[in-house]
Amino acid sequence: MSPSEASAWTLPWRGLGLSSNLDAADQPHPYRLLAGFPGLFDFVEYSAPLSLDETREHASLFPRMWERRQDVPVLFHPVHLNLYGPELESVKALEDLDAHARAVGSAWVGNDIGWWHSGGQPFPGYLYFTPPFTEAGIRDCVAHALHVQSHLSVPLALENPAAFAKRGELHVLDFMARVHERTGLPMLIDLGHLFSYQLAAGLPLDAGLEGFPWDKVIELHIAGGVITRRSGRGYYVDDHTQPVREELFGLLESLLPRCTSLRAVTFEGDGHPDEVALLTLRRLRQLVPATPRPPLTLTPVTRDAPALTRESEPWALFETGYGAKQESGGDVEGARAETDFRLAVVAEALDRDWPISRLLLAGTREDLRAFTASKEFRELFEGLGRSPGHAFAAWTRRRLREHPDEGLAAAVTFETFLPNSFMMRPPPAPGPGQVGLSEDVRVGTFPVELTELVFAAKSLRRHLTGRAWACEVLDVSGLEALAQVARRPAPGPWNFVVRRKGRGLEVLTVSPSVLELLRSLAKGPRVVEEVPAPVLAEGRALGLLRRG
Repeated sequence: MSPSEASAWTLPWRGLGLSSNLDAADQPHPYRLLAGFPGLFDFVEYSAPLSLDETREHASLFPRMWERRQDVPVLFHPVHLNLYGPELESVKALEDLDAHARAVGSAWVGNDIGWWHSGGQPFPGYLYFTPPFTEAGIRDCVAHALHVQSHLSVPLALENPAAFAKRGELHVLDFMARVHERTGLPMLIDLGHLFSYQLAAGLPLDAGLEGFPWDKVIELHIAGGVITRRSGRGYYVDDHTQPVREELFGLLESLLPRCTSLRAVTFEGDGHPDEVALLTLRRLRQLVPATPRPPLTLTPVTRDAPALTRESEPWALFETGYGAKQESGGDVEGARAETDFRLAVVAEALDRDWPISRLLLAGTREDLRAFTASKEFRELFEGLGRSPGHAFAAWTRRRLREHPDEGLAAAVTFETFLPNSFMMRPPPAPGPGQVGLSEDVRVGTFPVELTELVFAAKSLRRHLTGRAWACEVLDVSGLEALAQVARRPAPGPWNFVVRRKGRGLEVLTVSPSVLELLRSLAKGPRVVEEVPAPVLAEGRALGLLRRG
């Protein structure tokens, strides 16, 4: 049913919820928690792709969620949905969104007002771009919101975005109130995001609360985060794996009586072990009891979406955010802090596949910024690239063509072809009384010897991180030594050991005796008694072997 066909939206009371990315390997595990502690919370709010088919395919916890959705209701919080940016969402994407929400019984869909993806690519770490809190920003966000709502049969709840820099003359709550006034859509207030704006603007946590239409808020979010301080300012980093700050518990308690239309309070506890999430949920349950409340009736929004003007210049925000341009006037310090955080997220993403090459070619802030300011990186978000890793590979090839360096080229070539090690057929599993390679381990060969470089890269990371803790700054001048090592590879061929680690690959340095054993096991399992006991013990201690 389209909004124009609905006579009313009826929003049930959902109570206290826990967020999930629907990955069975992630913590906390919502259904395991409920099995051990019935009534601990009332619903699950999950993030997933807009398409239900894509979610079914990739979300390993989806079958459990689907099976339990009658007794444990769900709310769909996609975070793959642009509510700002240079282009409106496609009709096909919004049809998928509506079908998804209706299929799982999500009473509404909430999403941060931000520019999440472009050219088919989410921004690294899902760090969306926050619109400027100006009249132009309001107009563009209203166009996005009403466009999305026109294709939804459930309400779209608008969530206040996080902020590093203060851009625009409006307070974030004034911005949200005006977007609500022009769209008629309900709101979702994230307390950590609100804290981030107050810090960016140099305001106390309770500034701007008076006069805001709290009666139009249907959901509140509370999550972990970190406050970092530099140049006399504080910045709130919205990191859900961190503990919830005491200020946010206090803010939640003060706001609950004002939110008379409230339907849900969600703890975004992504990354918290079950036993830690349990403590937070018990505390929140004291503030949000399980007592049901009558349904809330809202009038469906049928307003026409205005044209998207792009006057708020989202691509200019992109260029500033990734360091291609300097902030012109305004909050220069805040803009630099935002760029630094985005660069750190890009570095973390690249280090999964390019841990050595990234240090050698983009180890400093300026070199990393040179990558994110490059045409290869920009093209990734114009539909011309496949991933940040592929963009980095193209950028490194161009850098090495312009500035040839055989040592650096060898390191880049090695990491380029490293995934090929896992394209070979794995050796047979060991039988009783046999020993073989672990399932996630392979042995590869490379024309030159890079053992010293692999060791030096890991050793230098450990050293620089330790110094950063002591000196409160990352001294990257030590990277010069790594470049020296890269330029003196030993003659090959080189046999190396690689294993899967999370979503990346890890190259290991092992003793010659263990390496010899692994090379033989790459051809097939061996009888345990044939392997020297010390070598067997060393290989098992490193997690490289499995017994039949």
